[in-house]
Amino acid sequence: MKLVFICSPYAGDIEHNTRKAQGYCRFAYIKGSIPFAPHLHNPQFLDEDIPEERKAGIELGIELLKRSDELWCFGNKLTDGMRAELSFAIKNDIPVRYFNDICEEVTEHE
Repeated sequence: MKLVFICSPYAGDIEHNTRKAQGYCRFAYIKGSIPFAPHLHNPQFLDEDIPEERKAGIELGIELLKRSDELWCFGNKLTDGMRAELSFAIKNDIPVRYFNDICEEVTEHE
């Protein structure tokens, strides 16, 4: 099984974005992958409203991205955190797949 890093919005409407990320993880699981969404995991112990902890959450996510087989980018909007994750994946030759917000694969982020 591939370890898939789930990249999707979190900031803004956190409740809505959390539900969407949970659905994206389920989609990856159904597709036979092991999903990991740091924005679902890290807020369990880090405070998004404290700048140092938000930065730490992104850094922890990047450490797990280093160990991932692929990054799957979901949604129609890129946040700053998503840009950092995508940039790292591209610079480090980690395969990236793009999906819209209803899990249809697209050629690139729209």
